[in-house]
Amino acid sequence: MDPQVKEQLVKLLSVRLCPPVPGQAAMDVIVNPPREHEPSYAQFIKVGESSVLDVLAQKARLTEQILNSVPGIKCNPVQGAMYAFPRIFMPPEPFRKPRSARSMAPDMLYCLKLLEETGICVVPGSGFGQREGTYHFRMTILPSPEKLTVLLGKLKEFHLRFLEEYSQEGAQSSSLHREEGAH
Repeated sequence: MDPQVKEQLVKLLSVRLCPPVPGQAAMDVIVNPPREHEPSYAQFIKVGESSVLDVLAQKARLTEQILNSVPGIKCNPVQGAMYAFPRIFMPPEPFRKPRSARSMAPDMLYCLKLLEETGICVVPGSGFGQREGTYHFRMTILPSPEKLTVLLGKLKEFHLRFLEEYSQEGAQSSSLHREEGAH
């Protein structure tokens, strides 16, 4: 397949990760809140614009704080979005094979194992055109602070197990190569 055609197809598939129309409609409501003469204004005031934004800010800080406490994860501050896009640092050994020889991108493997082992669904960063050699995932910060705390705790436990498993696999692979070279 022509590389330019393939690039355009990947872009089309990437757009499907987050349908733009509902997101745009929601964003319109956020940036253009109801005015006094509109029917939803009373409910808007009752719920309180600032309380909604305050809770989102609290969840953004909680997500950043917990993820940054995990060895091998770096999360920049979440600002103006409902998603975190943390970078994950993985042991290189299991992923040294050229991408064409692997069955899937390392961050996809990470996300699938996370889903299988914990039920947590995140999107691999490779679907967003991340820089070559870096790995990320995208996750929402919309669950309640209590549920988000539990979710992030499970993610932390998973990540530590993942690092241990793949570090050991890498160490075993390296020792096998050393043993094969000695024979």
